[in-house]
Amino acid sequence: MNVHVTTDGSDAELHWFKSSHSGAEGGDCLEVATSPGTVHVRDSKQPTGPVLTMAPGAWAAFVAATAGD
Repeated sequence: MNVHVTTDGSDAELHWFKSSHSGAEGGDCLEVATSPGTVHVRDSKQPTGPVLTMAPGAWAAFVAATAGD
């Protein structure tokens, strides 16, 4: 799996969204943004913090491995 971490703010133009299962209370949430050929993931509590970038296949494998029953 090829995952890259960025901290340089190069994700500023992305449209970030949270899961529809995220509550309004905050908590531990990930935000995701997509661009051609790349999925970007960050901590919703730290929008200016590090961003993981990965290929769509790696993201799909992560979601499949962590999905609840």
